Amino acid sequence: MTASRTIRDTVAAWPGISEAPGQFGAIDFKLGKREIGHLHGNAWLDVPFPRRVRDELVAAGDADPHHILPQSGWITFRIRKAGDAEHAVTLLRRSYDLINRQLERRKAQSAAAKA
Repeated sequence: MTASRTIRDTVAAWPGISEAPGQFGAIDFKLGKREIGHLHGNAWLDVPFPRRVRDELVAAGDADPHHILPQSGWITFRIRKAGDAEHAVTLLRRSYDLINRQLERRKAQSAAAKA
């Protein structure tokens, strides 16, 4: 199985996730309307994070600054070897969890405001 297939199959099983065609042939992974990241075949993965998380990942060597927008919160992770699919899934899961918590907080705030 290819890295891309492994990543797509794993992420597709998470609650609320959908796939959509992205720019430049990428596959976007979305939680509702929010993108948790996008995959460029078996070559690389781009994932949005808050800047502090992006800085932590880059400093630890777990990802590179985004290949086009290096000053943003986005990271790029290059898929080079067999185990890289697992690391890509870990990065997407972190994004998924962060965005899911944000959405839950907003939902709770909205419900509290209506009460």
